[in-house]
Amino acid sequence: MSQDTEHVKCLIIGSGPAGYTAAIYASRADLKPVMYTGMLAGGQLTQTTDVENFPGYPDGIMGPEMMEDFRKQAERLGTDIRFGYVSSVDFSSLPHKVVVDESRTILADTVIISTGASAKWLGLESEQKYSGFGVSACAVCDGFFFKGEDVAIVGAGDTAAEEATYLAKLARKVYMIVRRDEFRASKAMMHRVLNTANIEILYNTDTTEILGDGQSVNGVKVCNNVTNETTVLDVTGFFVAIGHKPNTDIFRGVIHMDETGYILTRPGSTETNVEGVFCCGDAQDHIYRQAVTAAGTGCMAAIDAERYLAAKEHVVTA
Repeated sequence: MSQDTEHVKCLIIGSGPAGYTAAIYASRADLKPVMYTGMLAGGQLTQTTDVENFPGYPDGIMGPEMMEDFRKQAERLGTDIRFGYVSSVDFSSLPHKVVVDESRTILADTVIISTGASAKWLGLESEQKYSGFGVSACAVCDGFFFKGEDVAIVGAGDTAAEEATYLAKLARKVYMIVRRDEFRASKAMMHRVLNTANIEILYNTDTTEILGDGQSVNGVKVCNNVTNETTVLDVTGFFVAIGHKPNTDIFRGVIHMDETGYILTRPGSTETNVEGVFCCGDAQDHIYRQAVTAAGTGCMAAIDAERYLAAKEHVVTA
């Protein structure tokens, strides 16, 4: 075997709550996992400030600090964590062939995909400036911080409608910014929004700038794309709900996915359509997208991988 080729029992692609939890369980099962973190080690939570809904942190914790705790635990138990990205995969035979950084080949008996998903943003400079300081892509994660305040949410699909009604239970007022003159959401979700008293819908409206004092959000500038009238909304929170994109492009044509790129797993399992390849976290979850659910499926993936290998080792031949 050449110096640039390595054989491992368990390869974990991606970090974050799912990947690190898979690593912890795989290490304890003596699978000697090797993890490649991807370009954003720790995943989306490293771009989050306060995390108050993950069990075990009674006083809350900063997202980057929590991911550092996860990483340290995985390393302490024996995970070989490496910074790098997967450039190509070949799952046509066993062991699976994975190329890292376009130079190193990993031959893996099992592969756990935990590449996560990325929120879609509007692309405003001010949006990134205040990300984590009043700008969020997760109402369930961050809505609590705006209890009794006025907030805005942009989006017109089911996710935006669901998050708007969630925010309405916490905030004093929710401005729902809809770019066109109609929703893309289902009739049921539209009905829920329209019947929530403290949601004001702004149709035909574009967000042009997030306003703030340099520390946090204090307003949003919007423009009616029919009348060209500009308005400033006095809000302290701005939520983006225009969708997520799973980080799964490299597996297209190899792993079964839905039309938006989320990897399909067997119900009640993390198994994919490829033998010995498992998927956990937001790469396969477009419904919950929470750190705690990602960690749960990371645990499942490691157990599934361990049981798969154990079954292979104890095959009874006639």
